[in-house]
Amino acid sequence: MKTVCFLSSILFSLISIMANSQKLTTYVNPFVGTKNMGHTFPGATAPFGMVQLSPETNQVPYAMDGKYNPETYRYCSGYQYDDKTIFGFSHTHFSGVGHSDLGDFLVMPTIGKLNLEPGTTEQPGSGYHSRFSKNTEKASPGFYQVFLDDYGIKAELTSSERVGFHRYTFPKSSASHIILDLMSNIYNYDAKNVWTFVRIEDNQTVTGYRETTGWARTRKVFFAMKFSKPFKNYGRKRYEKVEYNGFYRKFNENENFPEFAGRQIRAYFDFDTNEHEQILVKFALSPTSTSGALKNLEAEIPHWDFDKTKKETEAKWEKELSKIEVETLNENDKRTFYTAMYHTMMSPILYQDVDGKYLDIDQNIHNAKDFTNYTIFSLWDTYRALHPLYNIIQQKRNNDFVKSMLSHARHSVHKALPIWSHYANENWCMIGYHAVSVLADAVAKNTTDADLKTMLNASVTSSNLKYYDGIGEYLTYGYVPEDKSSSSVSKTLEYAYDDWCIAQIAEKLGDEKTKSEYLKRSENYKNVYNPKSGFMHPKLSDGTFKTAFDPMDTHGQGFIEGNAFNYGLYVPQNVPEMIKMMGGKNKFSEHLDQIFTTEIADKYIEKNEDITRDGIIGNYVHGNEPGHHIPYLYNWTNDAWKTQEKVRMIMRKMYSDGEDGLCGNDDAGQMSAWYVFSALGFYPVLPGSDEYQFGSPLVKSAKINLENGKTLNIKTENQSEKNVYVSKIFVNGKEIKNHILKHSDIANGGEIVYVMDRKK
Repeated sequence: MKTVCFLSSILFSLISIMANSQKLTTYVNPFVGTKNMGHTFPGATAPFGMVQLSPETNQVPYAMDGKYNPETYRYCSGYQYDDKTIFGFSHTHFSGVGHSDLGDFLVMPTIGKLNLEPGTTEQPGSGYHSRFSKNTEKASPGFYQVFLDDYGIKAELTSSERVGFHRYTFPKSSASHIILDLMSNIYNYDAKNVWTFVRIEDNQTVTGYRETTGWARTRKVFFAMKFSKPFKNYGRKRYEKVEYNGFYRKFNENENFPEFAGRQIRAYFDFDTNEHEQILVKFALSPTSTSGALKNLEAEIPHWDFDKTKKETEAKWEKELSKIEVETLNENDKRTFYTAMYHTMMSPILYQDVDGKYLDIDQNIHNAKDFTNYTIFSLWDTYRALHPLYNIIQQKRNNDFVKSMLSHARHSVHKALPIWSHYANENWCMIGYHAVSVLADAVAKNTTDADLKTMLNASVTSSNLKYYDGIGEYLTYGYVPEDKSSSSVSKTLEYAYDDWCIAQIAEKLGDEKTKSEYLKRSENYKNVYNPKSGFMHPKLSDGTFKTAFDPMDTHGQGFIEGNAFNYGLYVPQNVPEMIKMMGGKNKFSEHLDQIFTTEIADKYIEKNEDITRDGIIGNYVHGNEPGHHIPYLYNWTNDAWKTQEKVRMIMRKMYSDGEDGLCGNDDAGQMSAWYVFSALGFYPVLPGSDEYQFGSPLVKSAKINLENGKTLNIKTENQSEKNVYVSKIFVNGKEIKNHILKHSDIANGGEIVYVMDRKK
């Protein structure tokens, strides 16, 4: 019997070693969130990469019959899991943003008679698109593969940070083509393309740029495209009506003419191929120039070894995912966790050439000296948990994010920090001036070496931009009046929080005057609380509260993407005072209960594209960001066990490792960051402070490998599906009597032990 036990022990140890040695990339499902609302994409990208190479499964017009086409919203990332048609592979995408842009430079391999029309999914063979079978589709971090049934072509994609790498395996054909569609866009409306320019440098190299307008008002992307095999012919078709073409009318620009330009262009390149012959394409992007794109291509992928690039990018993902090593109750939870981590590293994206040159908001080229420049800052979403997560596992990169925002402010004609910026553009989406939160959080956690005075000046300027979104009225009245600016309560609450963040930066700098001014401004939330209604309530410029008021409604009620029940609890800078103002701990706990148990009627959400039943529990909308802190607010009442219960319930109900495993837009990683934090057992309710609130961990154990070389180990005792309550918490052997974890306890390494129980 002892021998059997001994052998069993050895076998168990071997199994454990094998399990622990399995690559973390194998636990990522890039298809999570690609079904229905998720708006993610399954393509090939490096962590935080400029190139995000992914298939487009439909080409949906922005408008039909002169009206907005709601179907376009489903294709914010260009891909839907249930589709069975591929139109090609484009190089830029948003991940779960909830609005559309990008989709640049669509490449599609075909054979047979050349057809430059994309066609429609309803009519197979009507264009260059192809049907495909789901069982030929594979995706993993940095890699995508599919078989194009209509052409018998195997398509494989990988990428480095700035270069997309295509490998197409063709059948035997004297009429093989690679199409470069320079018209294709996400949110495809007629006026989106401003201009396109292309040069045929030689019989393997093509360069050019495309400029578009829309969500990004003036966006120009340069490219360099290189084939592994010389093309035998090439050409283009120009689709817009040409009013004047100068003396270019002397030439036949449609065939084998080495430069072409226009607003609506599709190009093609012809080849002869043998059976199973592979043609590879390297496609580099640049924010500055075609010479920059060529430099990026040569620096990152100077060879034609597709598998080498694939392995290198997989190794980059493995390195990033290994910053947190977890053991979970089951394999599904591990896949959910690492897929969430993967999603937190899809953006912001690198926006700088290998030589340090980048384009900024002034549309001029600058040289980055002490930082790397990034873009895509969806700040109304990501300041809440994504950037705080970076202050644990991406400290150096988050420092670059801070400096990228400061560069934006330096070169902005408004001298303001970004609101929602991408590709050297400000699109002013959503409310607040939340870059100040990112700055304050980095300051509080000592993860930035940016100049404090520069940070404070940029923050103060942003907070006093009177012509932006009701700030002028906010400064005049101490709140945003609803009759002067819509979404007034949401704006007042968010501005007040941001003002608190500015006070924290001022305190760090020793500027007592600014600190005092902004702490006073941070109390402006009190000006929109109505003790008669018991809610944060839209207020008019005459000092009276709006009479027709429905706390369940959003539209016309002073809120954006939320209502008084849920968004009205946004005072993270002073939760105790908010609770006191709203009737005390017991009454506040009951209010929280009511949020989770009161079913919201369809009429209140049917006008919101990005809010669906999938992301709602009662009136708690986890599928949108304003309420992400709400489950943790029970910690300030006498019912902290409800935080543990609700957090565990949300993780189970709203997340999975399946294609529909996100309950709403991932919103550039915020939704996934919430899960990563919550699964570890704590959450940053107040970014800009050095504190986190404890919840209920889902992991069995975790090891956070910090950039300073230290390690934070998280352990659970009695962890199980039913043991959702935390009876005791020990940090470095000391029992924690409140619900607060300090950032220093993370940054210095050590150990957190949760003792779990099924009793409250």
